[in-house]
Amino acid sequence: VCVLAKKGAPIAIGRLERFVADWELSQGATALELPASSGKRVAVVGAGPAGLTAAADLARFGHWVTIFESLHAPGGVLRYGIPPFRLPSEVVEAEVGYVKRLGVEIQRDMVIGRTTTVDELLETYHAVFLGTGAGLPTFMNIPGENLNGVLSANEFLTRNVLMKGYLFPRFATPVKLGKRVAVIGAGNVAMDAARTSLRLGAESVTIVYRRSDKEIPARAEEAHHAKEEGIVFRLLTAPTRILGNDRGWVEGMECIEMELGEPDDSGRRRPIPKPGSEFILDVDMVIVAIGTSPNPLVPRTTAGLETGRSGIVIADRATGRTRKARVWAGGDVVTGAATVIEAMGAGKAAAADIDEFLRNGA
Repeated sequence: VCVLAKKGAPIAIGRLERFVADWELSQGATALELPASSGKRVAVVGAGPAGLTAAADLARFGHWVTIFESLHAPGGVLRYGIPPFRLPSEVVEAEVGYVKRLGVEIQRDMVIGRTTTVDELLETYHAVFLGTGAGLPTFMNIPGENLNGVLSANEFLTRNVLMKGYLFPRFATPVKLGKRVAVIGAGNVAMDAARTSLRLGAESVTIVYRRSDKEIPARAEEAHHAKEEGIVFRLLTAPTRILGNDRGWVEGMECIEMELGEPDDSGRRRPIPKPGSEFILDVDMVIVAIGTSPNPLVPRTTAGLETGRSGIVIADRATGRTRKARVWAGGDVVTGAATVIEAMGAGKAAAADIDEFLRNGA
């Protein structure tokens, strides 16, 4: 929307925001003034962008906040889903540190739905916010998908961070990687998986996407960087089966060429297979990045929490209120996989509504 875009490049607002954030980070911790305690307790499930944002705002409102995180360190997709070359761990640590300095307690290795339940939390907390994200990967359900060497982008990116694969050999836990990698999908996560594969030492990386360049869902900048780094884009191409050797490992992927028909429900032209156009792609590893949905564990173990399409939790988008009393939700668990900024916005909106409820009972 920048008027300069009419004649050239628009103002690089993202770069300006990055400069301000980096400058603030370089100044070190500042003193925090917190209000008197309200005497109210709020449980936040999930330490991703939605949960951390909600917890920070609730603490600034004067409430006692506890975050319950299933993994060993807070951050969610910020820590495990976005590769360090795009979001350095030091930035995540600084943000988590800020939340802690606000007085927020973070309990790790707490799997809500197993370690304890939402209903049990409601016995000791006045309100619960669900920010559990959408970490359940979607697969294609094609032959050969259970072969060794086929994995979801979620697993691949998480392994890279948890095992410090990007720092090998300084950390002696390399991530298993093929020489010829295919990444299925063309969203931002697919670009992250492809670029990470290249950095870990893959000889070739190919994005396989069933639509054309115009329909690529990733940010234009992300796709541009991937192409710039030498990643091959096989567009209008869809996998039909994955081939394996006698040891159960991937040794190729059969694909079929596509052509675009009429628009589907998403507004994009529907890809249609071209009969007789099958061919074999020479790969030895396949990373599936075609979307995610919320983990069903919390809804299955929480009476009265309603879910909709693809397991998303039904909640008011403006306030985060679910149809279960004293339970709010926000971020990917409500919208499906979206952006970090949208999740943070949902966390802020829910925190404001929780504060209003705790103070006025409305």
